[in-house]
Amino acid sequence: CTIQYKMMYTMKKTVALLAIAATVSTTASAFVPGSAKVATFSGSAAAKTLPVASNLKSSTSLALSADGGAKNAFVSSGEPKSDLGDTLQTVGYFALWYLFNIGYNIYNKQALNALAFPWTIATIQMATGIAYFLPLWMLGLRKAPKLSGSDLKTLFPIALCHTGVHVGAVIALGAGAVSFAHIVKASEPVVTCGLNALLLGEVLPLPVYLTLLPIIGGVAIASMKELSFTVLALASAMLSNVSSAARGVLSKKTMSGKQIGENLDAQNLYAVLTAMSTVILIPLMLAFEGTAFIPAFKAAVAGGSFTNKSLGTLLALGGAAYYAYNEVAFLALGKVNPVTHAVGNTLKRVVIIVASVVAFKTPMSTGSIIGSSIAIFGTLLYSLAMNASKKK
Repeated sequence: CTIQYKMMYTMKKTVALLAIAATVSTTASAFVPGSAKVATFSGSAAAKTLPVASNLKSSTSLALSADGGAKNAFVSSGEPKSDLGDTLQTVGYFALWYLFNIGYNIYNKQALNALAFPWTIATIQMATGIAYFLPLWMLGLRKAPKLSGSDLKTLFPIALCHTGVHVGAVIALGAGAVSFAHIVKASEPVVTCGLNALLLGEVLPLPVYLTLLPIIGGVAIASMKELSFTVLALASAMLSNVSSAARGVLSKKTMSGKQIGENLDAQNLYAVLTAMSTVILIPLMLAFEGTAFIPAFKAAVAGGSFTNKSLGTLLALGGAAYYAYNEVAFLALGKVNPVTHAVGNTLKRVVIIVASVVAFKTPMSTGSIIGSSIAIFGTLLYSLAMNASKKK
């Protein structure tokens, strides 16, 4: 409990840094305010200049690609910085990315342990982001996007997939251990390759496909040996994987080469998808769980484990941390090369698993540890192989 309380205290102090980092760096880092165009990932088979939405393929968010990061993924702007200053900024982004991600997983699991309403909690978390980016637009700190009905129609299927990514992950985290959910999430590259081949006819080099073997084997071993294994956790995590892969495929099919609205840079795109996903989630939440969350909230408070304030704060911090780690991930992405991002993303998953095991004292069998290690190492090999294939 001490670790959890310390995390909550730390997050309360550091979540405000997100607004500072995001607002300042949009004029001095990887993003161009008001631009919807970005350079593609190095060696990509796609068009040479695509809207940012064409690269929506993340394992835990839009910012994280299974193919690795991209130092040159975004058009740079602003005056060049000193090596030391640039390095410190990059380290700061990665530190915040890891911190917010760990915080989200812990707060989310705590909330789900107290209130077994994953659809409602997922909706609250998604809606919390609106409280962050809407004031930025209204105050002029960030240019608000301008979208037509046709633009929203184009984005709607991608928003549906974005919704599936999040709600699948939340259900998985509630149905099983945080560590197990992230082990299964490591298998996303397998789904991505399958959908790309099926829907886009994309055939990758043999070395890339070979890296999928340790991922499949590792997840299989971890699943068989997982002490907290449930079919719901496995199925929900796979729903998140399929939704994430489908999001990337749909982005390529519907948005490549298109100009979508105005001021739709990477951060605004994520904000728009967040707002659309919130609208999608509200009726789904009511259909699956109705309004039973309200009496359950009161019952949890009446049980003495929480006060109205502490439980409300827990839910709010979960939502803030969720949006924050995705926002910071955009900033981190634009600062590193593909190999650095691949290693950083792999280490992030390891850190989350270790942090969740420590925070919740979740037991892991030897088989589960071995399986997860193999699967996570496989995702690193996959990222490196994909980056190597793009350079040819």
